[in-house]
Amino acid sequence: MYLLVGLGNPGSDYAGNRHNIGFMAVDGIHRHYSFQPFRTKFHGEVADGSIAGDKVFILKPTTYMNESGRSVAELVRFYKIETGNVIVLHDELDLSPGKIRVKKGGGLAGHNGLKSIADHIGLDFYRVRIGIGHPGEKSRVTGHVLNDFSQSDQQWLDPLLGGMTTHIAKLIEGDGAGFVSEVTLYVTSLN
Repeated sequence: MYLLVGLGNPGSDYAGNRHNIGFMAVDGIHRHYSFQPFRTKFHGEVADGSIAGDKVFILKPTTYMNESGRSVAELVRFYKIETGNVIVLHDELDLSPGKIRVKKGGGLAGHNGLKSIADHIGLDFYRVRIGIGHPGEKSRVTGHVLNDFSQSDQQWLDPLLGGMTTHIAKLIEGDGAGFVSEVTLYVTSLN
């Protein structure tokens, strides 16, 4: 049993924000794999389905980014999901737009959503770091992450989300490097 957590902030005001790329990613996976409709539970929106023959839950915490761990911990405890089977998809300032990396454990790079999750379930979960780029100055970070993607961002955003959706089974099967490689090839083939 696996849990895919998309990080973002709830509500239509935040829907297109760079900070919500985790929500966007899991929404694509939800549609592609015909998961059950989202329902409100565990301080979030939850849906279940199957990927690569495994039972998978998708969670979009509705607690706002800084309290995401509360939602994740409730679902993990209820379904007895191993922390190593939790995969969190989130925005990453320190990666160029459109780049992704997968890692398990390690530092949290100042990401408040990740800090909250680590506080509630520990560090032994996977992270899909989705690059949104850095605005260049620390004082501009909040505005950058809380602004919508630009029209020009769609050139890399749509192919990236499509590649992640198409190849998520690799990650569920435990092949993080293969997932990154396949997504990169997918995006390259469309550009």
